[in-house]
Amino acid sequence: MNAEPQAIRSYRLMAHHLDQKLPMAGLEQAAGACGLQNSPPGSWETALFNRLQGCTLQSLQDALYRHKRLVQAWSYRGVPAVFPTAESDVFLSPLAALPGEEPWIYTRGVTAALDFAQLSFGELLPLVKKAAAFLNGHTVKSKEELDRVLAALVEQDLPPEKRALWNAPSMYGSPDRQTVGGAAVSFLLRPCSFAGLVVFGERQGASPTFTSFRSWVGREMQPVAHAGNLLVRKFLHCYGPAAPADLAAWLGCSPAQGRRLWGGVQQELEPVHTVGKTRWLLASDLERLRCAGGGGGLLLLGPHDPYLDTQDRALLVEDKALQRLVWRTVANPGVILENGRAAGIWKAKSQGGRLELTLTTWAPLPPAQARRLEELAEQYAAFRQARLQACRFEPLA
Repeated sequence: MNAEPQAIRSYRLMAHHLDQKLPMAGLEQAAGACGLQNSPPGSWETALFNRLQGCTLQSLQDALYRHKRLVQAWSYRGVPAVFPTAESDVFLSPLAALPGEEPWIYTRGVTAALDFAQLSFGELLPLVKKAAAFLNGHTVKSKEELDRVLAALVEQDLPPEKRALWNAPSMYGSPDRQTVGGAAVSFLLRPCSFAGLVVFGERQGASPTFTSFRSWVGREMQPVAHAGNLLVRKFLHCYGPAAPADLAAWLGCSPAQGRRLWGGVQQELEPVHTVGKTRWLLASDLERLRCAGGGGGLLLLGPHDPYLDTQDRALLVEDKALQRLVWRTVANPGVILENGRAAGIWKAKSQGGRLELTLTTWAPLPPAQARRLEELAEQYAAFRQARLQACRFEPLA
């Protein structure tokens, strides 16, 4: 099958529920399409604002913190992600590497701490997992405190001759507040998350809290048959047509782990030819791609919206200089989306219940489109329980 870029964009808008908002009853459907990254904090809320009719900040927070329909944990690429509690095993357990498939991108940096403490990855991970059992029945406030508490528990299981090394000042920065052991634990919290040993609790002011899945939900994480296949299908449904390397990049895993997971669904795939490349899509989605049409109009996507979490960035914006404005090393902006393509970026500034939005578009907007963006800014401010103080349009520098 051949597919033009606009058809792929239209298909993905539909897969991400950005072509037409779902009713609030579709909360789990929207959050479970491919999960919702929550860095910076609040990103998941903005993502659902663009996908659900009439959703409020309070209803989303209730779903996460009160009713536990959603849960937050470190997931793909080691990012904090929000997803349906009922699908926790899908978004977590497949990420655990089998022997020989390490490292994950987010544990590569642990080597300096391991070498200094004279420990191997295989020796330390079981000790950190054992320490994480402390979170069954306990809640720890702040990531820094979590590292400290678990490092102290790991120390009890270390040979006496290694404890001084474990408690030495960190080589990763802030040596006055972090030890080598605390840094090592920090790297290994993601693998602990994949086993349900640590999840995010309710924020206390500006600080996150942490506990175990069992403590938070009230039961153990329930295994799901063929969870890895389910996760790969979610990826392909939302980001297809795609290649195996795209899956590995999205997961943050090694090529070996990515190939294994891809192989679980390989018999379900069909090739799609686009802009001189061959990619693959679930056979069950071919008709959706073939019939994809429409563009979804204008949207104000938040930073790290799932739709933007794609490896083929040229599909959204061809100019590489503009790509660098959208996808940054840190502090990604929001994106003005027009018919599935990036048409600009936006940033928000909040103070004292007032919200200011600054929008930068790649090209001058017709008056009707500018007015529509102002309407979207008003709606977003209302969602954030703020008053829109200003909505400024700035030219591209």
